[in-house]
Order: sequence, then C-alpha cells, then structure tokens
Amino acid sequence: MQSISVPITGEYIELAALLKIAGVASSGGHAHLLIEDGLVACNGELEKRKRRKVKKGDIVQFQGVEIQVV
Repeated sequence: MQSISVPITGEYIELAALLKIAGVASSGGHAHLLIEDGLVACNGELEKRKRRKVKKGDIVQFQGVEIQVV
C-alpha cells in the first residue's frame, strides 16, 4: 500500500480537498464523485460525506493509497 503524508495548518481539511491535494483526485468534482461512489474510507470506515472534516491523525484510504493527515 502506498502511503502519503499531507500536512495541514488549520484544525481540519475537508475530505474532498484532501483527496485533491494528495493527488488521488484530479479536481474537486472528481473527488466528490469518488466519495459518492463509496471508494473512500476514513479511519477504516466507508465515508460518503464530501465535506467531512479530516483532522490531524486521521487516515484516509483510497484504492491502495493511504493518506495520513499530519
């Protein structure tokens, strides 16, 4: 599994924005589709909320890629 660390400066980042910043989605709209299609998990649980607040320490999984928020 590929692992990517994404640093954030604020308290949280929205899930769709995180997918875009991490490079697994080509745009915000693409990220929304991935989430709607049930392809994204956060901390091991399927996530369907595009605006879910992802915080430091959370781990997002998408098709063999693990994104660690630091």
